[in-house]
Amino acid sequence: MSLAYISQQVTIYVGWFFVIAGIGGNGLNILIFTSVRNYRQTPCTFYFLITSIDNIVVLIVSVISRIFIAGYQIDLTLTSTFWCKLRAYLINVLTLISFTYSCLASIDQFLVTSRNANVRRLSNIKWAHRMMFIVIIVWCLHGIPQILFYDISSITKTCRIINASYSIYASIYVLSLTCVIPIVVMIIFGYLTYRNIHLARVVRAEHQADHQLVRMTLIQVILIVISITPYGMNNVYGLITSTISKDPDRLTKESFISTILSLFTYVNYVGTCYMFLISSRRFRRQ
Repeated sequence: MSLAYISQQVTIYVGWFFVIAGIGGNGLNILIFTSVRNYRQTPCTFYFLITSIDNIVVLIVSVISRIFIAGYQIDLTLTSTFWCKLRAYLINVLTLISFTYSCLASIDQFLVTSRNANVRRLSNIKWAHRMMFIVIIVWCLHGIPQILFYDISSITKTCRIINASYSIYASIYVLSLTCVIPIVVMIIFGYLTYRNIHLARVVRAEHQADHQLVRMTLIQVILIVISITPYGMNNVYGLITSTISKDPDRLTKESFISTILSLFTYVNYVGTCYMFLISSRRFRRQ
């Protein structure tokens, strides 16, 4: 079997599994986070809620279309300029929103676990609501160049960036905003949160639910880091070797690896609910 065929089959079967498991898991997250009163009033779980909604849309827009493109050779981006631009825009915006809310959730748990009362007061639901609108507006504006510079190329007949300057910027922002920065932020605040808990030593019974939220957040941080780090490293490799002449065999192998690693990033959009079920007894009881 050729690598192209294996890549196609992996995309079809793993892709559909991700879609079904992801929509089911994120749907369960939404149900629990909206039905439990304590969860509705907590900034961290509010970020989890918005992330779960965002994840479902990502799976529908990105993964399903990817399955049809790679698995069934049905690619509307080759015939519809509107869908070419809209798909690129939505994937850009939704991905950044998801990572930003995950970062905010890890920052919130650092605030909540601080021994300083003034720092703890920075975690409140009103600020979480404001941050929701700020994040959405910022990334929607940031994605506008995707609409302007994505088009069906007259040369390659594929949906791609047609502006050379923006193509360079896109390579940089994909690596920095969807890989390096989220990983660094979540590792730093995950560590600081863990340190806060360790320094506190004694956990009062009435705060047990908060510490289960901390555990859920740290599990999410680990999941995201594991799922996007290989993809980020592959992007770095691609940038470093972009000026090197490569034979067809090497290009085929690199394309196969890129397909697998980019598909693996969707573990982040699928696995949160199941990680929450494993890490939190309170979440399982709801």
